[in-house]
Amino acid sequence: MWQTLFRVDAITIAMAMLVAVVGVSVMRFSATYMTGDPRRHEYLQRMALTIACVAVIVFANHLVLLVAAWTATSLALHGLLAFYRDRPVAVAVAHKKFILARCADVVMVGAVIAFATAFDTLRIDEIAARADAAALPVSAQVGAVLVAVAAILKCAQLPFHGWLIQVMEAPTPVSSLLHAGIVNLGGFVLLRLAPVVDGTIVARTLLVLVGTTTAVIAALVMTTRVSVKVSLAWSTCAQMGFMLVQCGLGLWEMASLHLLAHSLYKAHAFLRAGDTVRQTQLRRMLAPAGPVTIASTVRGVVAAFAGVAVVSVVWTWLPFTSTPTAALWVMGGIVALAVVPLVGSPLAALAVPAVYFALHEVFAGIVPHGANTPAVLLAVVAVAFAALFAVQSLIAIDGTHPFVRRLHPWCFSGFAIDDAFTRVAFSVWAPRT
Repeated sequence: MWQTLFRVDAITIAMAMLVAVVGVSVMRFSATYMTGDPRRHEYLQRMALTIACVAVIVFANHLVLLVAAWTATSLALHGLLAFYRDRPVAVAVAHKKFILARCADVVMVGAVIAFATAFDTLRIDEIAARADAAALPVSAQVGAVLVAVAAILKCAQLPFHGWLIQVMEAPTPVSSLLHAGIVNLGGFVLLRLAPVVDGTIVARTLLVLVGTTTAVIAALVMTTRVSVKVSLAWSTCAQMGFMLVQCGLGLWEMASLHLLAHSLYKAHAFLRAGDTVRQTQLRRMLAPAGPVTIASTVRGVVAAFAGVAVVSVVWTWLPFTSTPTAALWVMGGIVALAVVPLVGSPLAALAVPAVYFALHEVFAGIVPHGANTPAVLLAVVAVAFAALFAVQSLIAIDGTHPFVRRLHPWCFSGFAIDDAFTRVAFSVWAPRT
């Protein structure tokens, strides 16, 4: 009976350890953080309930149980986000998140019905096995698209991202738990249903397009933020977009690695937000390392791509490694652009891609292998992130360039995307405050 409802495999163990580490850290921090608050006991109860619901999602092997736990997680979190009921902004933002979460719940119920029709079972392991064994029926593909839509809603992707940026009036441990263990549950659900998503090109295209757009825009907006917590929130939005891109490209091993690494990083970043502020102030007081020029940027790009190329070639020669796919080559290129600031150290330019490929090989042994990715999706991702790097380089080289000066107000306003969405959402269902 327990195998019908629960599942234990390598992914479960890794995620359970993550939930345990983050959960214990957040609870211990909360116990001290809320000292003196008259509602401290209520807060700790809500926090423990939220963590318990996340744990149920990790172990769930039945779609009904998974959807019920996902909904329960959202409802428990809502009480934490609106914990200070006398703060109108906190209540309004929690209400906006509540609307999106209920929409995602309805979409997931539709996905459950579609999968039940297609596979005559709701056990996740059986659905994955049958999806690998045969071509997907139309109802299964509809279910996969609905799951992708639910993940987009739950992972705070554009244009549904505003609540994640604006929930900063909740206690800091709530932000830590939200960014480290809840907002990325969409990626975990996609990972559980990877064989079905892999066989549905519409779902994969949706994940790639929305994820890429979110990652690029959020990364640009993040550069205009002064508040550390708000900057971290925009960073989460961008990182979730990048994780969904990896899912859409079939790089499930990298998506799982990204999920785990991002969770640990964000838990630490929010719980140590005070130290982050002091470090940021110190960096601003120090003299800059040197001007960024076109020549230094070009040298950095060449050196970074050379480092990735060397590691890639060596990797293909090793007897215990797999041949990199086209999608992995694209990710390698993005890694090369990411390590450009590190090319002052040749060791770093080689070590970062080497660790990246090594971790890919490790996680490839415990997660499903993705299907081949259409060339057009790879091209979209490559062009988008290359354009992002070009714009960020221009900002670093010449912050007074006319293009940069015209772009800055748009980035500072978040391109007014959330303003438009909020007006529509509140016209349908306005908050009490």
